[in-house]
Amino acid sequence: MNDEQDIITLYDENGDEELFEVLFTFHNDDYNRDYIIVYPAGADPDEGTVDMYPFIFNAPKEDDGTEGTFDEIEDDAEFAMVEAALNQYLDEMDAKD
Repeated sequence: MNDEQDIITLYDENGDEELFEVLFTFHNDDYNRDYIIVYPAGADPDEGTVDMYPFIFNAPKEDDGTEGTFDEIEDDAEFAMVEAALNQYLDEMDAKD
C-alpha cells in the first residue's frame, strides 16, 4: 500500500464525523458502477483484522460542486461481487509481501 492514503470523512446517522482511509476503488462493467472500499482511519490492515466498508461511489457531476456520494450496496449478488473483488485485492497484496 502507499504511504500516502486518501482520507475521507463520512457522517453517521447522528451526523457525527468519522474519518476513513480508502483501501481501493474499482469499476465493474456488469453493474456499470464504481465502488470504493474504506476502513477506519488509523487502522492498519496489515496488522490484523480491520473492518472494511464497501460502497457504491457516485462521481461528482462537473458543475454541482460536490465531491461525490456513496450509496450502500443492497443487492446480495452485487455485494458478493464486491466481496470477491476485495478478496482478490487482498490476495494480490499478500502475494506482493
